[in-house]
Amino acid sequence: MRVDFYQLGGTPLEQLITSLAEKLLAEGSRLLVIAEDEGLLARLDRMLWDQGPSSFIPHGLAGGSDDARQPILLATSSDAPNLARNILIADGQWREAALGFDRAFYVFDSSTLEGARLAWKLLAGREGVERRYWAQGEDGRWKQQA
Repeated sequence: MRVDFYQLGGTPLEQLITSLAEKLLAEGSRLLVIAEDEGLLARLDRMLWDQGPSSFIPHGLAGGSDDARQPILLATSSDAPNLARNILIADGQWREAALGFDRAFYVFDSSTLEGARLAWKLLAGREGVERRYWAQGEDGRWKQQA
């Protein structure tokens, strides 16, 4: 399994999530986006709806009757009724449950940096776990740093 650490800098969280979600959808993959903050999930929900008719990103908030059909599901829990094999941790709080997926995207900022450092160390040398660290360059592109 692979864990991609994304340190937010100049790019807003919503923009990064949109970009990653679009790439996964293009591959035919499903995604579970998790955060404890329901307000954050509501903002993400609105943002994914408001991408315009040419770039609508199909998704849903967990707890609905169609959870299993959603290619992207926004949730407070790491349960994946949509059978996603990819998880995106949007609130910077590492969850061990992410290791049950094929790929995890762990997004953090300066306020959750210490938790990200701890997660990086805890995952070091774990069998079957590949870690990658991404940071934004001055040109705005994400570059793998480790």
